[in-house]
Amino acid sequence: MIASETLVRLEFDKLLAEISRHAHSSCTAARIQSIRPLNDLQEIVTISGRIGEIRALDRSGISLALGSFEDIRPSLELLRPAGAILAPLELLLFVPVLRLYAALSRQCTHRDDIPLLKSIEPQLRPFPDILEPLVASIDSDGSIMDSASTLLRETRRAKRSLAGRIRKKIEEIIRNSGIEKFLQDDFITQRSGRWVIPVRMDSKGMVKGVVHDVSSSGETAFMEPLEIIPFVNELENLTAEEKAEEIRILRQLSSWLREDADQIAACFETLLEMDLLNSMARFAVEFDLEPATLNEQGTLCLVEARHPLLLMMQKRGVLKIVEPLGLELGGSAPDSASVMVITGPNAGGKTIALKTAGVLALMALSGLPVPAGPRSTFPLIDSLLVDIGDEQSIEQSHSTFSAHAARITAILQRSGARTLVLLDELGAGTEPLQGAAIACGVLHELQQQGSMVIATTHLSDIIGFVHRSPGMINAGMEFDDASFTPLYRLIVGEPGQSHAVEIARRFGMPERVIAFARRMLGNAGSEFAGLLTELRQRRKEFEDLRKSLHARERSLDLRSAELDQRADEVFQIRKEAAERGWSDAKELISATRRRTNALLDELKREKRGEIVDELRQAETELIKELKPGAALPERLPLTSVKQGAAVHITSLGYDGVVLSLDGRHAKARVRAGRMELDVPVTDLSYPQGTPGRSGKKPATAPWKVDIVESEQRELKLIGMRVDEALTELEPFINHAHAARLGEVRIIHGVGSGRLRDAVREELERHPLVAGHRPGEPHEGRDGATVVTLKV
Repeated sequence: MIASETLVRLEFDKLLAEISRHAHSSCTAARIQSIRPLNDLQEIVTISGRIGEIRALDRSGISLALGSFEDIRPSLELLRPAGAILAPLELLLFVPVLRLYAALSRQCTHRDDIPLLKSIEPQLRPFPDILEPLVASIDSDGSIMDSASTLLRETRRAKRSLAGRIRKKIEEIIRNSGIEKFLQDDFITQRSGRWVIPVRMDSKGMVKGVVHDVSSSGETAFMEPLEIIPFVNELENLTAEEKAEEIRILRQLSSWLREDADQIAACFETLLEMDLLNSMARFAVEFDLEPATLNEQGTLCLVEARHPLLLMMQKRGVLKIVEPLGLELGGSAPDSASVMVITGPNAGGKTIALKTAGVLALMALSGLPVPAGPRSTFPLIDSLLVDIGDEQSIEQSHSTFSAHAARITAILQRSGARTLVLLDELGAGTEPLQGAAIACGVLHELQQQGSMVIATTHLSDIIGFVHRSPGMINAGMEFDDASFTPLYRLIVGEPGQSHAVEIARRFGMPERVIAFARRMLGNAGSEFAGLLTELRQRRKEFEDLRKSLHARERSLDLRSAELDQRADEVFQIRKEAAERGWSDAKELISATRRRTNALLDELKREKRGEIVDELRQAETELIKELKPGAALPERLPLTSVKQGAAVHITSLGYDGVVLSLDGRHAKARVRAGRMELDVPVTDLSYPQGTPGRSGKKPATAPWKVDIVESEQRELKLIGMRVDEALTELEPFINHAHAARLGEVRIIHGVGSGRLRDAVREELERHPLVAGHRPGEPHEGRDGATVVTLKV
């Protein structure tokens, strides 16, 4: 059980007040203020899961159908006695509540993605038999409407008609009886429910009627004319009937509510719970909080943690930035620590770190999301004990130290294995040497009891004890030695310094006082401070080096991935080239076979068997040569390779340009399209269309161009037959894709349209083509086709 005093010291009540701003009812806000940490893991997980379901709905653009409502429980208690009748305003309180029941029931009943919300008992259900009569009977101002019953509507209609007749009768009396000259004013009014006219006091005997009231000045008598008394009596009878019908309606509505009072009250508890969970979810969304993870291994791990109250101050513009906190305590690892002592300068953030760990543990134990990274985890503890703040008391004769000593004594009596202890300014308030000795004894005792401890102190003597003690660890708040300002970052494993002298100088302390203080501090203190400063500098250097190595490792990983991707592309290109070659070869073999079979049939008739055998042998050799992996067509080898020379990569079947030469390893770096490859010199030959040393220029069409080398984006097919054009189109597309060109243009002209249609039909089924379109006016219109290649 965690004491209420602990919650106040860690400002948990301020956090709950912030959450209650999202509540739709004052009774929900009161329930939020009563939230307390739990020790049942399953219950905590359920609450956290329900909040998660509401946030998941919110991410889908769906909000719970909640709205403002009032507490109906006092009204339900008034209804308990038989025959009790609620006033219209009290009945009106039930309308928004019953509407929320119906809306939430409709929203949740048929959803299967909120099982935890639907498990809240009892499930909300609508009460249409009560809600509809209430809506038809009670107006928003608490009056009973005419639609409440037929009798009430007819009675009120008769009243309005009779009132009109009375007014006309009075006007007729004034006009016809000549009493207008005795009137103080010309209006008709009511007194005590009777219709009267204002008559001058000195003339009241001149008017036949009954005096019902006199003005405060005594000069006016309000008289009811005798002629209208029967009409007014009839009106009073109608008013009595109206009142009786209104009471009957209220009695009936109250009776219906009484019949279902228990179920309505139970559903109201469910409504309060859903409003409470929704408030928690809204708070979590507002500050981008993470679901808390709990463990039963006694591990406290904070990653990128921030104090929620500081986040609120940042959101309101009071703070510019909130430094994250990271620490780890407990666990079963051999080198894990259960005691952490934080040292550092005044106003450096030690107490904030302490409170952050405490309030986040309270939030996690309450099922609330926390302002920390998803890798954070919190221990399931039975008790959270704190000593934060100065309890000095004149009435109780407590000094600062004695107040701390009394509280720590109580903590030692209550701590145990599932306890988190937070101690602020441990050992303060007395002589430093004895204070440090007592502090070390307290830390040792708490460690022996199995508690997790986070403590802050300014006493440097404690640092050595913690450093020597297994299971304990030092930590310090980082400080900028150049500007003498705290950085509010916790460095685990490295003690901090108070920097009292530097801070005093920063706040204007006279230099002579600073110099005197340094002399009093002596060499030992200066050497210790120097060692800590050197340790921090080395730690920073190692941290910078680690970041540099990490960045370099990432760069190498990216380079390796890029090279693997290029290798895969080269392999794919070679595979596709081999498959296309084999496909072309099979077509050639089929054509040759058909021709050969025709010749064989003719030769058989001529009985020339030896020729038949030779032809079959030639066919076999042709098939063997054209199989995948067979030798590529012979090309003229290079006699010399120069930088910038155009070459043909024999193993890939593509042309390229030499970028550089590696004479030691007999390799050349060749650019083929947009790829750069290291290729053995022996794998290079004269490029396609180059005469080489033989001086024989291959017969090539004037429109045929080497795409890989020049990255030309056009192919001219004008004047060619369809079969010739398609023969040129296939390698053009392949080379353009290998060169990673995104878009190329095929110029085929208009003519009869056969060549254009054949080209576009071929492009439709080509595996490397993503799409094509006719050219724009500046691209040749329908006489050209612009082709988009796949990436």
